[in-house]
Amino acid sequence: MATRDELVVVLRGRYAGGNRAERGRILDEFSAVTGFHRKHAMRLLRGGVPNQRSGTRPGRQIYDDAVRGALIVIWEASDRICGKRLQALVPIMLEAMERHGHLVLEPEARKGLLAMSAATMDRALRNVRGQAGGRSRRRTAPSAAIRRSVPVRTFSDWGDPAPGFVEADLVAHSGPVTKGSFVQTLTLTDIATGWTECAPLLVREQGLLTEVLTELRKRLPFPLLGFDTDNDSVFMNETVRDYCQVAGIIFTRCRPYRKNDQAWVEQKNGAVVRRIVGYRRFEGVVAAAALAELYVSVRLFVNFFQPSFKLAEKTREGAKVRKRYHPPATPYQRLMADPRASGEVKRRAEEQQTKLDPVRLLSDIRAAQQRLVEISDASDTVGANERPSLEAFLGGLRTAWQEGEVRPTARLKQKAKRLRRRPDPFAAVTDQVHGWFEIEPWRTSRELFDRLQAEQPDVYTAGQLRTLQRRMKGWRREVAHRMVFGATTASEITPAAVPTGPNR
Repeated sequence: MATRDELVVVLRGRYAGGNRAERGRILDEFSAVTGFHRKHAMRLLRGGVPNQRSGTRPGRQIYDDAVRGALIVIWEASDRICGKRLQALVPIMLEAMERHGHLVLEPEARKGLLAMSAATMDRALRNVRGQAGGRSRRRTAPSAAIRRSVPVRTFSDWGDPAPGFVEADLVAHSGPVTKGSFVQTLTLTDIATGWTECAPLLVREQGLLTEVLTELRKRLPFPLLGFDTDNDSVFMNETVRDYCQVAGIIFTRCRPYRKNDQAWVEQKNGAVVRRIVGYRRFEGVVAAAALAELYVSVRLFVNFFQPSFKLAEKTREGAKVRKRYHPPATPYQRLMADPRASGEVKRRAEEQQTKLDPVRLLSDIRAAQQRLVEISDASDTVGANERPSLEAFLGGLRTAWQEGEVRPTARLKQKAKRLRRRPDPFAAVTDQVHGWFEIEPWRTSRELFDRLQAEQPDVYTAGQLRTLQRRMKGWRREVAHRMVFGATTASEITPAAVPTGPNR
């Protein structure tokens, strides 16, 4: 754009002084080089200032503070999703929150909230969002014979399957170190509806995996028809293969080192598991039980009150890929709209949806997240934080954005303060050196250190001078404090006067 502006400045004089034929040639060349429309190019060459922007238009406030306040409450109750997904969720959340008595709106405010576009929601929440502030190690290689017996299914092979064909993957909760045993999450994502189920695995063991898979099949609103996994050894074994054969489940796998073949479940690993659970390390039965309790509420909140995008088509034009998506919808909505789902499946899902309270579910999720953080950090205050009541949690939705990050699992673990790691070399002579300093406070650290070395030769080395300098810096701060404020107690001295660190 800067080059185009320079070209406008250069050609404007020639264009103004030329005749009709010359102006036509200049206009043709200018339009060909810049790609501007001919009329727009004529306006620029006639004297218009390039890239001149008019001032901000006077604000037209269509939605009042009541609508914006209700939007913030629904945005918080939906776990802070984007505007495009939020627009599709507002009618559902509004009906559910009004049904449970969490939200009462005037007819004008309710009408305005339902008429608000996704872009307007993003603009209304821009300031609110601004203030709200490893890969697992590969184990033993799976058996080549088992892999040959399991057919490969790529991303393009799915087509449009009926509800019941899922992709599965494991998410490791190992923290920064993969050493030892830690809890993992088994994630199932339905291709047709996006329905997602999660469950913790205490250890990586194929027998335990089939037991957890049996429990997840009971939670699914539709029968499990297909089971697609990666080439991990916990999936590629005779136990899982025979389990699928007996249950009549089509067992397939992706290509090795092609994660895009499992794009559906990989997206849910980040959008659901990592977003809700975070990246801390969880190990042991207690952590697995707390994680299972969390997923009880997460599955209902995600599948009934979290809209998501679904890819409709993808076309390639040279190096550019164009993607088109279906309108945002919850997995429950896609299940109800799918004609291949049976009437009994839809009836049970509808009965369950009418009983759900999204605000209570989010409150349960926050409490379970806090419990997980306390277990992972192993703090001495486990259970000390009382869970707020549903009324207090609902009231906090209006101002929760002011506190920044509200998910406990997304907050960083506080590092312990680093204390002294070596013995204090001046422990025996601190009183003596401090007495010298009190008598002659103008003496430098080097002078007092030389005096100490003269009295006790071969005891203190030159490398310990820096330690004495930090010690005397605290003493000088104490003297300055007394000169300004008078006598004071040691507890009133700033903690910075006390030297810390590995070499102090």
